[in-house]
Amino acid sequence: MTDIEGVDAWEVLDSRGEPTVRVRVETADGAGTFTVPAGASTGAHEAVERRDGGDRYGGRGVRDAVAAVRDELAPVVVGRPATDQRGIDEALVDRDGTESLSRLGANAVLGVSGAVARAAAAATDRPLYEALAPDAGPGSLPLPMVNVLSGGLHAAADLPIQDFLAVPVGADTYPEALETAWAVRRAAGRRIGDGDHPPPVADEGGFVPPVADADAAFDLLVDAVRDAGHDPGSDVAIAVDVAATHFYDPDRERYALPGEALSREAMIDRVAGWIDDHPVRSVEDPLAEDDWRGWERLADRVGDRVQLLGDDLLATNAARLDRAVDAGAANAALIKPNQAGTITRTRRVLERAVDAGWAPVVSARSGETCDSTIADLAVALDAGQIKIGSLARSERLAKYNRLLEIDRRHGGGFAGAAALSPRL
Repeated sequence: MTDIEGVDAWEVLDSRGEPTVRVRVETADGAGTFTVPAGASTGAHEAVERRDGGDRYGGRGVRDAVAAVRDELAPVVVGRPATDQRGIDEALVDRDGTESLSRLGANAVLGVSGAVARAAAAATDRPLYEALAPDAGPGSLPLPMVNVLSGGLHAAADLPIQDFLAVPVGADTYPEALETAWAVRRAAGRRIGDGDHPPPVADEGGFVPPVADADAAFDLLVDAVRDAGHDPGSDVAIAVDVAATHFYDPDRERYALPGEALSREAMIDRVAGWIDDHPVRSVEDPLAEDDWRGWERLADRVGDRVQLLGDDLLATNAARLDRAVDAGAANAALIKPNQAGTITRTRRVLERAVDAGWAPVVSARSGETCDSTIADLAVALDAGQIKIGSLARSERLAKYNRLLEIDRRHGGGFAGAAALSPRL
């Protein structure tokens, strides 16, 4: 039977050592556990997680969110079939009563939603990627964007740009893509390190480069691609997560980069220059999350050449995605379940992106756990791309390794470079 018989929650620690919510949902025929991630580089339009405040864990505790699961959300789902993901998620949102899930906390609501999905898979004796798939079945293994260099809010570094990633566009299989990215990361580490000591790593396992200038970081990564025996551009392309909201001054309407403050037009010129000068195929959050006019202008200028990927701009929010599609402000959407707050909301945004001709990119957060749900989600919904972090740290490797397991069991092919937007 798939009816939910019990729900429990407790506080655990994420990859940054900060508290987060873990939920377990039980049925007579199986149980599922889900652990909620958290972001450091968070957008203003994300669903709102609940923190306790006070002195405990510096105010970052989640006992109130745990209590919300046990006292308010558990009664909503007990007795319902775990396979009714949509109905349960709608009931969870209704119980919270806010669009942003701020009353009970998105971390409480998503914890239950994710655990229900896993319990349904267990109760029906199916892998999660099959249980979450549409009637047509699961899709292909996604093309990974692998973090190699990190700055911004993910690292104690002078580099304000958040992430520089290797995209193994020349690979024919997921295992080959992973091996290619591993070689590039290793080469980058050798360039940065002193031989005896590996370079420091940031929240997502990317190396912290000894540079403050974006062009120097691009050059370092291109050199690492060559060191690894690959051709920049045709074998390995570059993706960059600018995370521009976090160095944008709305009062002055300027983007603060080292030694300069750029206007919107100057920032657009800078991003276009990076694309002209380096083998960049994907640019994430190159402008601030509410700089709609800037996004539209940049899309007009470079949207036919590169994947213009919205994270803070969209916040896995259906209304913001619809606005961006209508405005032609980007051509790809980052998909993060904890921005949306439920599995159903996450799925809805991903499917809307696909319907609009945009590329979805399922993504982890900087504060992660060893929960591998997003790996299954990316395959189930045929997202085509995934952004997990670097090839380091167990919370990242759990997801990369889960994809290797799915590749072995599922045999659904590999999305490869064709998944990137626009299709070049």
